[in-house]
Formats: sequence, C-alpha cells, structure tokens
Amino acid sequence: MVDLQRQYQKIKPEMDAAIQAVIDSTAFVKGAQVDQFARHLEAYTGARHVIPVANGTEALQIALMALGLKPGDEVITPTFTFIATAEVVALLGLTPVVVDVDWGTMNMSVEAVRKAITPKTKAIVPVHLFGQCAEMEELLALAREHNLYVVEDTAQAIGARYTFSNGHTAQAGTMGDIGCTSFFPSKNLGCYGDGGALFTNDDELARKIRIIANHGMTVRYHHDMIGVNSRLDTIQAAVLDTKLPHLDEYTAARQAAAASYDKAFAGCDKILVPERSAHSTHVFHQYTLRIVGADRDALRERLTQAGVPAMIYYPIPLHLQKAYQDPRYKAGDFPIAERLAACVLSLPMHTELDEEQLAFITGQVLNSLAN
Repeated sequence: MVDLQRQYQKIKPEMDAAIQAVIDSTAFVKGAQVDQFARHLEAYTGARHVIPVANGTEALQIALMALGLKPGDEVITPTFTFIATAEVVALLGLTPVVVDVDWGTMNMSVEAVRKAITPKTKAIVPVHLFGQCAEMEELLALAREHNLYVVEDTAQAIGARYTFSNGHTAQAGTMGDIGCTSFFPSKNLGCYGDGGALFTNDDELARKIRIIANHGMTVRYHHDMIGVNSRLDTIQAAVLDTKLPHLDEYTAARQAAAASYDKAFAGCDKILVPERSAHSTHVFHQYTLRIVGADRDALRERLTQAGVPAMIYYPIPLHLQKAYQDPRYKAGDFPIAERLAACVLSLPMHTELDEEQLAFITGQVLNSLAN
C-alpha cells in the first residue's frame, strides 16, 4: 500500500545527515529541530501557531482539553472515520454524537450536523477524509450560528486547500479553532515513528495547548493545568523537516497516480472513483473506490491472490463498534456510512507508484471484476 523504502532512497543523503545531526547533538527531546520544524510548518500551512506533539490521537485529545469542555458536553463527529476521533471524546468524559456522511465525498454531511445540534453541543470535529476537506464554509457558519468550536482532524489531508465562496483559500487544519494532524509513517507527511501536531491561529489557545502538552506546566515543576506528556521526538522532527520541502512534490505524485486510476476505471460501471469536492483540492492519502454491482470482498480476495494489496477503510462505522454502542443509535440509522463500509476499497497510493505498477494494479482490478 505504501513504499517508504523507495521514498527514503530518493532523499537518503539529506535524511541520513539530518538524523545524524540529532544523534551527534544528543538532544533527543526538545532539540532545536523540533522548533525549527514547527516554524517551517507554520510557513507552509499559514497557521499562526504549530505545536508538535507525540501523535495525532493525542493532538485531538489536547485540542478538546484546551477548549475547556466538561463531561456531558456533546461533540459531533462523523460515524465513518478512524476510531481516534470518537475515542478522545469518550476518554475525556464528553459525549460523542455521530452523524452520517455524504455518499460522494464521504465527508461529514453538513445537513446531518445541523440536525444533530442540541443545547449540549459544544464542538464539531470534521474529518478531512482520505485527502480532501469537508465542507468547511458551511460548517464554520453553523458553528458561528450556534457558538460552537470547530476542531479539524486533518490527519489525512495535510496540504489540501479549501476555497471559500469569496475566493479566499486556506489549508486543511487552519480554518477552525484548532487543527490536528498525524505524522504516522504512511501519512502524506510521515515521520519514522509516531508524531503529530496542532495548528491554531488563536494565541491564547496556543498557550494552553503548549501548557497541556507539557504536563500542564508553565514554570518547571509548577503545574497550573491538568496536562499530559506529549512531545515530538527530535529525530522525528528532523525527519519531518527533511521531508517537508518535498511535500508538494509528493502531493503531485499522488494526484498523478489518482488521475491514472481514474482514466483506467472510467469505463467500468462497477466502480465509482473518488468524487472530488467542488471546494477542496484532493491530496489522496487514500484512493478509495466504491464498488457497486459487484462483491467487494470477493474482489479484494482476488486482488490479494494476484499480489495487489487493497484495504478497507473503514469496515465498521463508529456507531456499530462494540466499544461505542449507544442506545441512541442502531444499525440502519446512518445508511450512507453503512453502505460505504460495505463497498469501499482502497488501492495502493503513495509517492513512488510508476506506470508499470499502476497498469498492473488497474488491470488486475478490471480483470477481477470482469470474471
């Protein structure tokens, strides 16, 4: 699904030098490279503040902590997403409220969010799924109307740009009150371990985030807030700072691979290719098909036998997960998410896909569906 070895070989000299510099300094925690990477990512995204942390899940948790939400407060998130989005809500004693998604973009449905808002709602967490932004202009308007916070989960969409109706553009993660991302190795900007970051344009929120991520500490051994221990290792910061100048190149390679997939599948009525939002660019963290009129699981099995990896993101919506069963929800309540869970299939998507590989993958998909 991801070829990190070939990606590394292309930048091996600069990457090895960056890692060796950290080892030589022995500043493995809070070394100079961490702040340097944060400043460079601020410049790239346009965010006023970037605060690196240990991973994307903790970024989400810290974001909700910084907003001062209380147990029982409701947080709206899509039911078709990775578990971390609801996980941190539940861990903090907040109430996750899940909503359905759009069939085309597979992102959070604005109308579903509108219907889910109650007097207890305090925040909306849109997930920019698979590489393109949710409908942020409408979601931000809803949030302003109801005095709600917006925390963007941009773990899969770093570098995606959203265009508002007035022509203004902004990067994923920089439009809400706080943005959260992950640098898991397979992400579009991935490190060589775990890593994450928060984005905000609010000085006070940035101050709180930094305190919370450092044990709630303002002055050493003076703990003014309940906090956690979440920091990006210096080696991982060096890895990310080395990769960041290549991110646009990586995005272009993913977009080119997606265009090749689109072209190959254009004549197949059993495949719906990823729908592009009218307002967001797509950076293709995943290239996710919807298989219609055919058996998705049988197709995946044939592809596996042919040596083509294919993954299902995500096979069980949040409201049907055992750990998150809730009397408010039952099977059938979110028909689009449930339909997507039964038909989505993600093909290999990374920066090193070449024409021969793409031809082999698409050929195997089409042959499998024809038989």
